[in-house]
Amino acid sequence: MGYVESLLGRNERIVFLTRQHWIQLLPIGLVRLLVIGALMALGAVLFGTTGGVSLAAAIVLALIPLGDFVRRSAWWWNEKYIVTNRRVVQVEGILDKHVIDSSLEKVNDVVLRQSAVGRLLGFGDIEILTASEIGVNRLGRIHGPIRFKTEMLNQKESLGEIDAFQTRAKRLLAAEPPTAGDIPELIAELDELRQKGILSQAEFDKKKQDLLNQL
Repeated sequence: MGYVESLLGRNERIVFLTRQHWIQLLPIGLVRLLVIGALMALGAVLFGTTGGVSLAAAIVLALIPLGDFVRRSAWWWNEKYIVTNRRVVQVEGILDKHVIDSSLEKVNDVVLRQSAVGRLLGFGDIEILTASEIGVNRLGRIHGPIRFKTEMLNQKESLGEIDAFQTRAKRLLAAEPPTAGDIPELIAELDELRQKGILSQAEFDKKKQDLLNQL
């Protein structure tokens, strides 16, 4: 089980996972490449006067910007933005992890910003406005921002449908006794939620059995 999977609660599943766009690494990589090229060129120029010492020194020094780029790339790869059927999760860090999550129920609004270049290459900025203490959660230059926002809104709507179903089920089952048509009607509604992908097969089976136990 991976680290992200270990964060999931019971019956929670990942709907969409993304990272910052690769363009975030582009300026960093270009600067490191220029530094490495300059060091190697300097080592080659001094090779005639100092022999292999200058070239060896240039190679050793070139490992510093190369190692920094590898470190930054590893950080980029491990920074993930996740939409589940319950919340939005932001995971940072390689060994030491920092996790921020926002419940979909507390999400008030989602703001998407995309430049012309962002639309062309498929990246953008997302701002998640919540009712929690965080207030605003900004995700910069993420890959697939439109789908990220869409999945958030879809899952938030699905939570509303589940809550409406549970409220209706409690009201009907509180009757003394429930009418003969209540349970089959509720099971039919459950099946509709399953067909929409809001409930997994396991969740459907469990809730269906709970309802049948009321007969």
